[in-house]
Amino acid sequence: MSIETTGTDEATVLTRLAGMLRELLEEYGLDDAEITMDTTFHDDLELESVDLVALSGQLREHYGERVNFATFIAERDLDEIIALTVGELVRHIVASLRATA
Repeated sequence: MSIETTGTDEATVLTRLAGMLRELLEEYGLDDAEITMDTTFHDDLELESVDLVALSGQLREHYGERVNFATFIAERDLDEIIALTVGELVRHIVASLRATA
């Protein structure tokens, strides 16, 4: 387990998150998908709930308990989860890391 303790800016977090997402997408042959702050998990990346669970595990492994993806998702209704963008998660990660720094 390598818990990230630096890099709390959006660009750094986006780069790391994009890498995690590409790992998930690799099994679908979509690991070359463009991932930006406006990319949606559902429509653009076609991730299912099981993929979000896997992403949660990767986030926990990388950032430790400082980034709680389950709580982040639980605060949203189904329509908000379907419309969730990479940028929203990036901002959540940055805020979580700064709050625990």
